[in-house]
Amino acid sequence: MPLWSKPATEIAAAVRSGAVTALDVVDSHLDRIAEVNPGLNAVTQLLAERARADARQLDRRRAAGEDPGPLAGVPFTVKECTPIAGVPTTFGTPRLRGHVATADAVPVARLRAAGAIPIGHSNLPTLILAGMHTRSELYGDTRNPWHPGRTPGGTSGGDGVAVAAGMATLGLGNDSGGSVRIPASFCGVAALKPTTGRFPADQRLIGPDDPGPASQLLVTDGPLARTVADLRLAYETLAGTDPRDPRAVPAPLDGEPLAGPVRVAVVADPGGHGVHPTVRRAVGTAADALRDAGYDVREVPDVPRLDEALDAYLRLTNTEFAPSWPVVRQLLGEGGDRYIDLTMRVAPPTDAPGLIRLMGTWMGIRRSWTEFLQEYPLLLGPVFTEPPVEPGLESRDQAGRDRVAAAMRLCSATSFVGVPAVAVPTGLAADGLPTGVQLVGRAFREDLCLAAAQAVEDRLGTLTPIDPRP
Repeated sequence: MPLWSKPATEIAAAVRSGAVTALDVVDSHLDRIAEVNPGLNAVTQLLAERARADARQLDRRRAAGEDPGPLAGVPFTVKECTPIAGVPTTFGTPRLRGHVATADAVPVARLRAAGAIPIGHSNLPTLILAGMHTRSELYGDTRNPWHPGRTPGGTSGGDGVAVAAGMATLGLGNDSGGSVRIPASFCGVAALKPTTGRFPADQRLIGPDDPGPASQLLVTDGPLARTVADLRLAYETLAGTDPRDPRAVPAPLDGEPLAGPVRVAVVADPGGHGVHPTVRRAVGTAADALRDAGYDVREVPDVPRLDEALDAYLRLTNTEFAPSWPVVRQLLGEGGDRYIDLTMRVAPPTDAPGLIRLMGTWMGIRRSWTEFLQEYPLLLGPVFTEPPVEPGLESRDQAGRDRVAAAMRLCSATSFVGVPAVAVPTGLAADGLPTGVQLVGRAFREDLCLAAAQAVEDRLGTLTPIDPRP
């Protein structure tokens, strides 16, 4: 097997033992990028010589007897909105081509300190706002390696494709409503959206000012990987406090063991708005895998207050975003503003008293979910209630936007509540496209989500890396 096809756990063990060099690993991945990225357009700014220099330095340190770290030599991509020191953080817009980062973002610095090597930036929708499909004004469309007529998802779609096609072993994306989970599901890989406050992060985004409460509490960085064990390794690296982010919580990586078999609530059709038969079958397949692993799996009527959560989510984010929208839309390029315009028609911004009421609604919904997860420590449900859709559906017209928003509803609600979730593949559908589910857990119980996802993977296997299909 070529080095680019191996998981992070194997690569790191081989580099740490001296069986292979970090330079060998980086060169293998660069060869793979040269082979498949021209057709996929997932990696945007390739850091080839810098990655080779990092690898040589790591190899020298290991030869001198230093510990190269738990992720020694593991190549990773970084979404175009997350800073890498000395590299432009473009957000996919030409106007930010010269926006060179002065320092690594906190999660990039953590992965590097563990021995991982950034190999390039990855594509995203322009400014993370132009839609769910990964298309940026600066770099163009990213293609799903399973089917060119289906979106790879987003907004961390570049990372999903890079990991699925073997261009990187890990991807560093972020998620405020499915942005690591949807590309993971559409590309046949795994992803972790952590609890709000689990990972420290940089939240200034563009400019010197910190964002408002919605951006502070909804957006979380999250890794994508081909195996759950690799997700676990990234999770252990990224978690913990940092003085640059006062939101980060010093919670233990693993919680107290639960008494008896872990109860799993199964909801295949959140809110009762409809679910495609392929997706329903994927949820049932994962439920059977968990039963086989000894989990207490029970179908339940629904999740708490879903429609209320979705409405509050949109109104809160649109209210926070509205003052800057006239300026921001100028950065999105032709048609790039359509998705936000369509969203604002559904949930227009509110006034100050309305915002205060929304904050109270937010607290009440979080309480309802905490009570639900007290009874059922895990929830099994869809990532997206349809199979992968065509590129740009959400920006085509109001019906397309509403259809995509409905399909990603469980992702949006769980981001609004701030609880952790792991997306994990469940196999291939009859049309040859990957299927997947998500496992949602109590706050700061990523360990429960990862353990259940591992049980699913142990029984159903992994799907990637794959060669892109014409």
